[in-house]
Amino acid sequence: MARKNYRDLEAWKVSIEMVECVYHLTKVFPAEERYGLMSQMRRAAVSVPSNIAEGSGRTNRKEFLAFLSIARGSLRELETQLTITVRLKFISRDLALPLWDLCQRIGQMLPRLMQSLRRDSGSQNVQRPTPNGSL
Repeated sequence: MARKNYRDLEAWKVSIEMVECVYHLTKVFPAEERYGLMSQMRRAAVSVPSNIAEGSGRTNRKEFLAFLSIARGSLRELETQLTITVRLKFISRDLALPLWDLCQRIGQMLPRLMQSLRRDSGSQNVQRPTPNGSL
């Protein structure tokens, strides 16, 4: 399967948006959470687009699927942490909803991307994406 550059994948684009949202939301957390929930949420969020990108750089579908699975796990971790932050009243439910919606969108995209990789016929080896070079 000849793949697009990972930067062209909608799941990657939306997950970058999600990371930005997490960083903005966690700025209002109590100072004592800097190395606790704030740090965990940021790491889980960053893990999603990072694993999409890393997986797309692998040479076969099986490896890409494994990295997408890790991204999906990190997404579920972030959803859980977001639920905890609302229940602990670090942020309001209204403030959390845009991030929750992004998580749900990505949660629908990742399985579809995984399914398309499984269903695609052809060689197990794939072309590596060419670097875009821009942020």
